[in-house]
Amino acid sequence: MQQLWQKLPRWARNPYLLIGASFLVWMAFFDAEDLFTQYRLWRKLSDLQAERRYYEEQIDKVRQDQEGLTTNQELLERFAREKYFMKKKTEDLYIIVD
Repeated sequence: MQQLWQKLPRWARNPYLLIGASFLVWMAFFDAEDLFTQYRLWRKLSDLQAERRYYEEQIDKVRQDQEGLTTNQELLERFAREKYFMKKKTEDLYIIVD
């Protein structure tokens, strides 16, 4: 064993290097927060941020629609006819399903 240790280059026999390298290997592969777990969490975070941006855009659209419906009577009537199939008393309503 001593001969094998002596055959190693001097820099490889440095105890600080051995401890540091073993620490890096432990943190990279064996720890609970290893590199693979961190990468998976980073991807999940980026997906959730993209989903958040999508929902924020949808909220902005709904707010604009709400503002338009509260200020424009014609738009309100059109919305009620299209979404809730409302009609005037003198009209007949035919629903065609594709």
